Amino acid sequence: MRFYIVEPEVAGELGNKTIADRSVHPPKVKKLHYHFSGWLGDALLESFPSFIATETARTAIQDAKLSGVHFDSVETSKSEQFDELYPGRSLPRFVWLQVVGKPGVDDFGLAADHRLVVSERALNVLKPRGLDHALVDEYNT
Repeated sequence: MRFYIVEPEVAGELGNKTIADRSVHPPKVKKLHYHFSGWLGDALLESFPSFIATETARTAIQDAKLSGVHFDSVETSKSEQFDELYPGRSLPRFVWLQVVGKPGVDDFGLAADHRLVVSERALNVLKPRGLDHALVDEYNT
């Protein structure tokens, strides 16, 4: 099976309600708050060291029984800039996508440089749900 490095859209940053141990690298996030400053519409987003996905993407990942990922809740908020750029735009429900798999083995994993590695199966599940603004390149072990 082929694997790919995916660098998702960054639509915001870790919000002030994020709880993380920043004494280690990468920081260990215990509670995630994603603060949106924009959003181009992708189903998978990043703000180092965390990933979030739309509820629709989560359902598709679970239905496909993809490995190497767990889900948890995420708090989201929008900045004033977001409201200025997209007046009246609401966000879909997002979930925290926690990568726990091994890169090049499981459907989701993290490379040594902390970039997301997904299998071809996972990429095929994510693309139809919105991955237009992510950088995707082949992963070589």
